[in-house]
Amino acid sequence: MFHLLFTYFFFTLYVNFHVVINPVFHQMGDPIQLKDEGNKHFQAGDIDKAIECYTKAIKECKDKNTLAVIHRNRSACYLKKENYASAASDASKAIDIDAADIKALYRRCQALEKLGKLDMAFKDVQRCATLEPKNKTFLETLRRLGAEIQAKLKTTFSTDSRVQNMFDILLNEEMEKDKREKAANNLIVLSREDAGAERIFQNNGVPLLLNMIETGKPEMILAAIRTLSGMCTGHKARAMAIIHMVGVDKMCSIMAIDNEEIALATCNLFQCINDSLTGGDSREYGKEEALVLDASKDLKTILLSLLEMVASKKVSGHGRDQALNLLTKNVPRKDRKDKNNSRTLFTIDQGLKKILKVCGQVPELPDQLPLTENTQLIASVLLNKLYDDLTCDPERNNFRDVCDEYIKSKIDPNNMDKTLHAVNVISGLLQGPFDVGNALVGHQGIMEMMVALCGSEREVDQMVAVEALIHSSTKMSRASFIITNGVSLLKDIYKKTTNERIKIRALVGLCKLGSAGGDDYSLRQFAEGSTEKLAKQCRKWLCNPQIDTKTRKWAIEGLAYLSNDADVKDDFVEDELALKAMFELAKSRDKTILYAVACTLVNCTNCYDKKEIIPELVQLAKFSKQHVPEQHPKDKKDFIEKRVKRLLKAGVTSALAVMVKADSSILTDQTKEMLARVFLALSEDARDRGTIVAQGGGKALIPLALEGTDTGKVKASHALAKIAAVSNPEIAFPGERMYEVVRPLVSLLHTDREGIQNFEALKGLTNLAGYSEKLRKKIVKEKALPDIENYMFEEQDQIRQAATECMCNLVTCKEVQDRYLEDGNDKMKLLVLLCGEDDDKLQIAAGGALAMITAAQKKLCTKLTRVTPQWLEILQRLCLHTNPNIQHRGIVIVYNMLNSDDNELAKKLIESEMLEILSVIGKAADNPKRQEVIDAARACLVKAMDLDLIKPFTSPS
Repeated sequence: MFHLLFTYFFFTLYVNFHVVINPVFHQMGDPIQLKDEGNKHFQAGDIDKAIECYTKAIKECKDKNTLAVIHRNRSACYLKKENYASAASDASKAIDIDAADIKALYRRCQALEKLGKLDMAFKDVQRCATLEPKNKTFLETLRRLGAEIQAKLKTTFSTDSRVQNMFDILLNEEMEKDKREKAANNLIVLSREDAGAERIFQNNGVPLLLNMIETGKPEMILAAIRTLSGMCTGHKARAMAIIHMVGVDKMCSIMAIDNEEIALATCNLFQCINDSLTGGDSREYGKEEALVLDASKDLKTILLSLLEMVASKKVSGHGRDQALNLLTKNVPRKDRKDKNNSRTLFTIDQGLKKILKVCGQVPELPDQLPLTENTQLIASVLLNKLYDDLTCDPERNNFRDVCDEYIKSKIDPNNMDKTLHAVNVISGLLQGPFDVGNALVGHQGIMEMMVALCGSEREVDQMVAVEALIHSSTKMSRASFIITNGVSLLKDIYKKTTNERIKIRALVGLCKLGSAGGDDYSLRQFAEGSTEKLAKQCRKWLCNPQIDTKTRKWAIEGLAYLSNDADVKDDFVEDELALKAMFELAKSRDKTILYAVACTLVNCTNCYDKKEIIPELVQLAKFSKQHVPEQHPKDKKDFIEKRVKRLLKAGVTSALAVMVKADSSILTDQTKEMLARVFLALSEDARDRGTIVAQGGGKALIPLALEGTDTGKVKASHALAKIAAVSNPEIAFPGERMYEVVRPLVSLLHTDREGIQNFEALKGLTNLAGYSEKLRKKIVKEKALPDIENYMFEEQDQIRQAATECMCNLVTCKEVQDRYLEDGNDKMKLLVLLCGEDDDKLQIAAGGALAMITAAQKKLCTKLTRVTPQWLEILQRLCLHTNPNIQHRGIVIVYNMLNSDDNELAKKLIESEMLEILSVIGKAADNPKRQEVIDAARACLVKAMDLDLIKPFTSPS
């Protein structure tokens, strides 16, 4: 009973509940009814209720087309509510269902316009206008948006707006890091264009850049300094204004920061300013030139400030390096023809003692100036440049007197630290102006003091003294003094000391003394086998990564001296680990090592200058009991070639490429010359040139060929010529570098160069000329044509052939053709006569040049017949030649002459034996090996028929 009652109650409740809620279920489940209701609310202006109905309808709707309509309607509601993001989103959903929904497209256009996305809005209304081309609303919107987009673009891309926008981003600390980096880079790029630099300057740019510097953040400082460099480049007025707005002291304080990148960037800023104020940057920038006041005061202020930085304890090692670099680059005269060396004299007067102070620093002692591994060498290089720039004996005497006075003031028997400073100054001078250092060492008691310091109990005394002895024993006389007085002392230090740093220096001293005879086998200073033992110990230290770089570099110093001995060279190149260790050190940040590495490589490859041994003079010397130099058996050609192969295998080229990129003041002209010599030795075998190119050798040679000693530039140019002759220019010298190669090669064409240099330069230029029209024009621009034409007259067969091949590749250039068109020269005659030579390769080159030039310039076909009476005979010989390449060129020349619009010339050719020659060749059966020749002959015969000079052969009917 209870069960029945419960069932009845539940059923009644269900029926009643169903009757009450069923209408609601019905309303929620009908999207069309909800849509219609939403439409009524929209028309009545009740937008919120309309959105509510449309939202419910979207949840219930399953039909895609109906759903598109509802989304489109709700998009209209959101437009009314100014909720443009939602309006655009709903319209997009409708368009996704029906891409041609014109109402949805226009509503999205309206929403996107309000959101500022004008380009996207323009695309939507453009689509609407395509669907309804006569709709005035669409057309008006299209016109209006187009105008707005143009206006916005103009504003967005105007320099003023870009500048302000970049500064806003950079000085906003909440901005994302990548956006700030991008803005910094854009600002730097903009500053490198004159219009952009001027806009930055006019738009309060300098104070804003100073604000960036004041943030103290390295990346902001870098961006600001690089932007200032761009603004100062080549513009005197702006450079002077920036000096006064920023202040020289401020710039110096930035360069003094202990950050290598910032110091380098500030050094570049100073250089840009200097170039602009002195006219070092020769670009013209208009009327500003006349407005600039005298810049000498500012230049003097900068010079004094840099000299102050040199000896200031507040300056970091990197900052000091860059101050010294700027002095090295800008104080000595660049051209010795300029008689004014007042900047050098002023620097010696105001700053020589400061530079000597840097040389004298002993990092192991307390209270020293902050230095890098390179600082003292850079100071020595600067001293050398200043001394070299002096013009007379009184100036040189003054330089020596200042140095002498400074050293005497530091020698104090009661203060060993000051005395060490004096000894280190002498070491610095011996690495710089050697004559000055050598004279100081010769003063009474100096050498004895060095020897005495070697016996000191303090390790730092021993280390400084041994280094000074090493530097001072460069000349034979000094070496002889130390061999007599100091060898036993050095050996004693080497054996007794436990300090590796002193031990290795003592060893290098012994190495240097052991090599005092150079590569003269008969002048060995030590007993047989001693130098090999010393070298073995140097290699052992070199390969020990636990020893610091500054100490390991002394092992290379030792090898630089010992590798004069061919036994040492051979052992060293066989030790691949030692070679690789040296190359890794050459790539390290310590660039003081470069000279020693370069010396070692020069010795290993035997690429130093060798005196020619004349047998008669040798006999005379022996008769008169004079010393006769002897060559080591392992210094013969086959041994040298093996050593070169071993060096290449160990990766010498990549090490050389890194060395070339070193700081310019460290990489002295002498070091550059040695690197150029090594490159030339490495590129001797054509099979090795691909390896050199692959490891960056081609690129590295270009700066060596353009800067340095005259000998170094010639050697580097010769190496470039060897590489250019056999390599694809695009791979060997990528990008714009291939155009930089032309000038060094042209420099080798001068008559004072060796024949092999002329020949290989011509081969290199031939390869370049065959690559592109732009390169051909570059060769012409470098005025190479007269030299190339001159070598076409050369008696030496190979040079003459190379010059003719080069001309063959150049004749497609319009400027070259114009030279052949000129009257009063023998250029055309020479080409014709070269075609008559017996050398096949020469005939191919000359015939090719004639074929191309007569095809390009029809007037030359007639000129060809006037240059020599032998022209027809030579042409017939070409056409009858057994070599298909020569024969083909001859027949092409004949075709060009038939095609030259000179009917008399064509008639003369056909009336000669040439017709019979062409007929015999043209009637021959097809032959793949000679097909080009046969086809060319047939083309000539067809041309003759076209000119009605011959009739086609027809058989009788």
